[in-house]
Amino acid sequence: MFAFCTDPSTLDGLAWLACYLTTGKHMAFYGAFGTVLILLAVTAPTALAFGFGGAVAARSRVAPIRWFGKGYIAIVRGVPDVAFFLFFVIALDQAFEWLRHHVKCPDWTDPIRQGTDFLVCPEAKLPLGTAPQWVHEGYGFALAVLTFAIVFGAFAANVLFGAMRAVPRAQVETAAAYGMTPRQTFHRVIVPQMWVYALPGLGNLWMVLIKATPLLFLLGVEDIVYWARELGAAKTPRFSDYPHPDWRMWYFLSLLVFYLAFTRVSEIAIARLSDRLARGQATAAGERLRKETP
Repeated sequence: MFAFCTDPSTLDGLAWLACYLTTGKHMAFYGAFGTVLILLAVTAPTALAFGFGGAVAARSRVAPIRWFGKGYIAIVRGVPDVAFFLFFVIALDQAFEWLRHHVKCPDWTDPIRQGTDFLVCPEAKLPLGTAPQWVHEGYGFALAVLTFAIVFGAFAANVLFGAMRAVPRAQVETAAAYGMTPRQTFHRVIVPQMWVYALPGLGNLWMVLIKATPLLFLLGVEDIVYWARELGAAKTPRFSDYPHPDWRMWYFLSLLVFYLAFTRVSEIAIARLSDRLARGQATAAGERLRKETP
């Protein structure tokens, strides 16, 4: 990046460090922090949508829909996250390619499963072998978002299901006495009030989601953990223009600071949102706010 970085062997001190920290790989490392933030920004509302759908399905009066909702919550919550990530991404990727294979190559006669290999026609590959690198990276990121959303959506569904049931029964009965239909009661009474009960659980789930972002490494995405290991490992003059000893501790220490700072900001935001939702509610938090208001 700097003009004096053309010959690293002549550098020392702060000049060496400045050039070292502005290499192409370090720029990718810094960009990986943005990848994590984008993942959280996209996954959180997507997982909340999955969770809301699962909670609504779990309390449905139609038995098959109710079984599906409760089954989704129970199965996904019962499988370890790492095992689910390692299995589901591969299964989902192969399912997409299997469907494309039957659409684009109907005359294909060779078996798709050949021992441990999964072989489809070249036109069915996702992404295509001729696709640019950003398409491959975007596809992997999309699979990661979908996997995170399904996993954390199941936990969100369990939280929202309990929050819906926590809304005082008297208010539901009052809505029915005023002539509201069950659908109107759900949208006008239950949904607006359930958030105050759901926020503590959703806040904890948000913290867990933040801590789970290093699992991107298992999904083939070059995240901050990948680059911390890559850049921090010992380098010799033979394999690097900037040789150094094992610095992984310092790179992972920077990740520690990042996650602690991010979770602290999240705690402050969740606390303020909780106070805003609790204001005027017939809950302990709402009563506390009422007494504090002059």
